[in-house]
Amino acid sequence: MLQTLAVANYRSINKLVIPLGRLNLITGPNGSGKSNLYRALRLLAETAQGGVVNALAREGGLDSTFWAGPETITRRMRNGEVPIEATVRHGVKRLRLGFTGEDFGYAISLGLPDSNGHFMLPGHSSPIPSRFSLDPQIKRECLWAGPFYRPASLLVDRDGPMIRARANRSWEVLAQHTPNFDSLFDQVGSLRTSPETLEMREFIRRWRFYDHFRSDADAPVRQPQLGTRTPVLHHDGRDLAAALQTIIEIGDPEALQAAISDAFPGARLHIEPLPGGRFAIEFYQEGLLRPLSAAELSDGTLRYLLLVAALLTPRPPTLMVLNEPETSLHPDLLPALARLIIQASEHCQVWVVSHARRLISALQEDSECNCIVLEKNLGQTGIVGQRMLDEPTWYWPD
Repeated sequence: MLQTLAVANYRSINKLVIPLGRLNLITGPNGSGKSNLYRALRLLAETAQGGVVNALAREGGLDSTFWAGPETITRRMRNGEVPIEATVRHGVKRLRLGFTGEDFGYAISLGLPDSNGHFMLPGHSSPIPSRFSLDPQIKRECLWAGPFYRPASLLVDRDGPMIRARANRSWEVLAQHTPNFDSLFDQVGSLRTSPETLEMREFIRRWRFYDHFRSDADAPVRQPQLGTRTPVLHHDGRDLAAALQTIIEIGDPEALQAAISDAFPGARLHIEPLPGGRFAIEFYQEGLLRPLSAAELSDGTLRYLLLVAALLTPRPPTLMVLNEPETSLHPDLLPALARLIIQASEHCQVWVVSHARRLISALQEDSECNCIVLEKNLGQTGIVGQRMLDEPTWYWPD
């Protein structure tokens, strides 16, 4: 379970250290930085998938994701005595992301390239500068034991192209020529040389994000789909019928029926096998003489079924992130959704980003709910009520 998340120099987030619990609710007004915090978490997830550089490119490049304000907002700027303006930069410009779990912590630092090298072409007598001159470079990565970074607790250290791992009282070099666009998770990680790296990589890869369920008329979920055992729902929900049938066969069918009855009293679900190995959803509702197919369901009903399949997965992730799950749902469905989320948080850590009052109120009824209310002050995202001494202890390696 994640215990602390730290982000620095990312969009509206200058410096932010967040304590986390089993059930985390991120809320706040529009523009307070909820989406930026969610994107930062996704970038962290991309480190273990080998896609952090591509993810930054899709966001417009590293330079466009940097914190847009001054390096330091002084007391006089906060009091309005002087205008907010650029100051002399004292540190290098880096995007920093990190977290600590129950056993290990991890941090990554990305910066603009000094040089991305040159290449040679036949017929040219001199080297040609690389066309990838805007690609961000991974400057530093660290993996340590304990709740925060200390040099004495460092287990794996990547500084530039070199990766080394602690071996008793000395260091063992694992790689000396690591490409500056590859994470250490892409290059090292074995039970013999660095089991901590292997464990951390698999931990991050088990994070699950749901923020783009398709429910439009042409969505694949509205048509019968080829069915195989599906313990993990696809991120766009295309294999919903197979995921629901998997819950019925090897998951918790009673919880599935209870979740449907909680939102739609008297309703029940059936998955009909079709020729060719395809599955079709049949949704029975009280008073109707025939079941409704997925193509006939409203956007809200279909999205609720998608959330049910995601939250009742027979293979819980280490972290499940739901970004605005209330989209397309009637407010009367939100208490039922909240009860389902609370139930799922007993089996995995859950992160919910929302600004729906009924969902927020229902989630806060759970004693384990860690409600984080974001605000923006002088363009900088912060946590309402968090003072300097309230922050979890955190140190960046660089």
